[in-house]
Amino acid sequence: MFIPIHDANDLIYIKRQYVTLCLIAANAAIWLVTGTMGESVLAAYATTLGFTPAYVQDVLPDPAGLGIVGETATYLTYAFLHGDIFHLGGNMLFLWIFGDNVEDAMGHFRFFAFYLLCAIGAAAAHGLFLPASPAPLIGASGAVAGVVAAYFILHPRVKIWALVFAKIPLRLRAKWLLGAWIALQIIMFFALPEDQVSWAAHIGGIVTGALLVWPFKRKGQPILDRRIEPPDAAILKGDNLPKR
Repeated sequence: MFIPIHDANDLIYIKRQYVTLCLIAANAAIWLVTGTMGESVLAAYATTLGFTPAYVQDVLPDPAGLGIVGETATYLTYAFLHGDIFHLGGNMLFLWIFGDNVEDAMGHFRFFAFYLLCAIGAAAAHGLFLPASPAPLIGASGAVAGVVAAYFILHPRVKIWALVFAKIPLRLRAKWLLGAWIALQIIMFFALPEDQVSWAAHIGGIVTGALLVWPFKRKGQPILDRRIEPPDAAILKGDNLPKR
C-alpha cells in the first residue's frame, strides 16, 4: 500500500533507539543464517522455530525433529524468521521508521517488552483464527503492526513521507497514512482469511499494541500529540487567578 521513507519526529527522552537498532540487527543476522542457505534449510528452521498452530494446539501430532526450543517458545521465535530479503526488508523498514519514537515514548526496557508481547499477541490471534493450520507462521510483521498501532495513537499528527502505491511520493499525516494501513489489514482479514499473509497475526499485533501503549508509555508522555502544559503555564495565563 505504501512504503514509509521519513518522519520528522525527533526523539525527546532518549539519545538513540538502541532496542530498535538491536532488533533490526538481530533479525538481519538471523536471516543471514537461515534465509541464505537455500529453501530446504529455511523450511527446516521454519518447521522447528516457526509458530505452527496445529502442532502448538495439538490438532496434529508434532513431526519428528520439532521441539528444539519447545512449542511455547515459538510464540516468539517465529518473529525473528523471514522468508526472503523483501519480507525482511519491509518489516525492518517499518520498524526503523516507527520504532524509534515508540521506544522514545516508552523507554528501552518497556519497549523491548512491548515488542515481544506484540509478537506473542500476533501469534495467539493467528492460532485462534487458524487453529488447524499446519503451515508455520514466520516474520516480524505482527510485532511491527503493534508498533505501528502505538505510533498511530501517540503521534497521529506527525507528517510522514511515503511512496503511496510504491510510486507516488506524498507527505501525509500519520492518522491518514497509518489509519488507512490499519483499515486495510482489517479488510484483508475478512476478505482473505486464509491467505499466505497472516492478516489475523497483523490484527493481533495491532490490537495488542493499541491496548499496551497506554500502560507502557511514560507517565508524562501525551497521546494523540496532545501537549501537557506544566502547572506554571496555567498560572502565567491567569487561569488560576481569582476573578473579580
